[in-house]
Amino acid sequence: MLALAAIGEGKYAQAFPSFGPERRGAPVQAFVRSDDRPIRVRAEVRQPDVVAVLDSGLLDIVNVTDGLRDAGTIVVNTKKTPEEIKARYGGKWRVAAVDASTIARETIGVPIVNTTMIGAILRATDMVGMASLEEPLKHRFGGRWGGNFQACQKAYEKTLVV
Repeated sequence: MLALAAIGEGKYAQAFPSFGPERRGAPVQAFVRSDDRPIRVRAEVRQPDVVAVLDSGLLDIVNVTDGLRDAGTIVVNTKKTPEEIKARYGGKWRVAAVDASTIARETIGVPIVNTTMIGAILRATDMVGMASLEEPLKHRFGGRWGGNFQACQKAYEKTLVV
């Protein structure tokens, strides 16, 4: 959705997942690149500017900040405050925190946080404008796009960044 929104704004973008034979629920990675200039690299992102963690349980089992640039941002789905996350997992990055699971349950009826976390990412970055998500969400979710857009908006409003 982020890549499509960036393209809709006239930027260049690419997005792709990276996973092996894992079953549903196993940690996976997905990458998004966006730039005002053409993107020639087609490999995994090794030094991200932003890391989004959709399940805070991963913080204890995966080094989610591996390669994160010193001026980077970590966006976490958690009930904890950004200060708590920063104190426990390192203080050199900007930290954004939002309870995306609760927001997803309230807006789309299930605790699937993928689209909800897009709103948190937008709060923590200037990747794309919120309005640019409308068309990609309509295309992906059809008649259910409104709840997903509402989830993004609510996460944007509730995300705290330190």
